[in-house]
Amino acid sequence: MNILILGATGFIGSAVAARLLADGHNVTGLGRNPSRARLKSPDIKWIAADLSKMLHAEDWRGLIEDCDAVVNCAGALQDGLADDLSGTQHKAMLALYAAARDARPLIVQISARTNNAAGDLPFLATKRHADEALAASGLSHVILRPALVLGRNAHGGSALLRALAALPLGIPLVHAASPVATVALDDVAAAVSSAVAGHLPVGTDTDLASTEQLTLAQLVTLHRQWLGLPNSAVVPLPAIVAKPLTWLADAAGRLGWRSPLRSTAMTVMAEGIQPTAGANPGIAVASARETLRVNPAGVQDLWFARLYLLKPMMIGTLSIFWLLSGFLPLFDVQRAATHFLPLLQAGPAALLTVLTCLVDMLLGAAVLVRPLAHRAMRGMLLVSLGYLAGATIVEPLLWLDPLGPLVKVLPSLLLTLATLAILDER
Repeated sequence: MNILILGATGFIGSAVAARLLADGHNVTGLGRNPSRARLKSPDIKWIAADLSKMLHAEDWRGLIEDCDAVVNCAGALQDGLADDLSGTQHKAMLALYAAARDARPLIVQISARTNNAAGDLPFLATKRHADEALAASGLSHVILRPALVLGRNAHGGSALLRALAALPLGIPLVHAASPVATVALDDVAAAVSSAVAGHLPVGTDTDLASTEQLTLAQLVTLHRQWLGLPNSAVVPLPAIVAKPLTWLADAAGRLGWRSPLRSTAMTVMAEGIQPTAGANPGIAVASARETLRVNPAGVQDLWFARLYLLKPMMIGTLSIFWLLSGFLPLFDVQRAATHFLPLLQAGPAALLTVLTCLVDMLLGAAVLVRPLAHRAMRGMLLVSLGYLAGATIVEPLLWLDPLGPLVKVLPSLLLTLATLAILDER
C-alpha cells in the first residue's frame, strides 16, 4: 500500500513510519524539516511541508491522489512561535478531509482523550473538532487515542519523567497522586499497522492504554529504578509551587521551545491521564513495567536524564553572559575602548567597542529564540575565537590575568559547545 504519514519525523510518527516500512508498504513521510530523517531513513520518500500552511484542499490533492492510507501523527501541545494549534490540528485536517472525498484513502488519526475536564484547552479542543469532522465526513477512518507514550526513546512528557527520576536530592512532584495511564510506542505503531491492514473495523474510535494503574509518583520511581539509581523520596508539592516554572515554560513556548512544563500539560496532569472505561476493543498494550523491561537503559539514557533539566539553564546562562558582556561596557565606553587603542584612534576605537557590544547583546538575545539558537551559538563560537585571536595579537599580557577577559572566554566556549551538542530535540 502507498501510505502518507503526517508528522513522520516526530516521536510517534517516526516509529509508525518504521513499522509500516517493515510491513512492506511504500511510505511517504511529511514533516517540516525532514533533512535528518532523510539521512536516517532513506527508504522513505520525504516531503518538507508545514501543516499549518496547508489549509486548502488543493494543498493536499497532489499528495494523496495515489495514497491508500493517510496516518496523521502530527500535533502540538500549545500555540507558540513554532506551533499553530488551530492550523495544524484542525484547519489543515478539514482541508485534508475535503481533498480525500475524491481519493478516498483510509485516514488513521492519532488523537487523544478529549472528553475530560481539560477538554476545552486549545490542544484538546482542536483535536476534538478534527475528530468530530472526520467522524461526520463519511470517509473510512480509524481514530486511536494513546495515553502517555513510552518507548526506547523519549520526547516531551516521557523525557520529563526520566529527568525527574534522575534528580539527585529527592524528587519534587506536583500532582504526585494523579493517575497516569501509559502505552508502549511499539503498541501504538502496531495498532496503526492493524488499522492499515484492515484488522480494525472502519469507524473504530479507541483508547490505547495499559490496564496497569500507576500514579505519577509511582511512574517516576519506576523510571528511577530503570535508570539504575538508588531509591529517592518523592516530595509532593502543591500546584502553586509550579506556577513560576509554568509561566517560564509558556514564555519559552512563545519563543519556539516545546517544554513539557507548559500550562497545557500541567492542567492535563492535574486530572491525570486515564482511558475511557471500556474504550479499548481488545488491543493488547504492554504495561509501563513491561515497556521499560524490554528496553533496558544504557548510560546514554542516564546522561540524557541528567542533562534534560540542565539544558534550559545552560541556554539561559549563555544568554545572560552575552547580554551582560555587551551591556556593561556601555556604561564606560572610553575605558572599554582602551583595548583597541594600540590599533585605532580614540573615536574609531569607541565606535568598534559599541559595535562589539551590540553583537554580544544580539547573540545573547538570539540564543533564546529556538529557530535562531543554533546559528546564535555558532556565532558565539566564532566571535569568541575572534576576540581571543585579536586580543592575543593586540594585548597578549591579558592572558596573565587569571580573572581577565581572555580567561573568562574559555569556560564560555566550553559551555557553548556543550549546549550546542544537546540542542537537538529529535
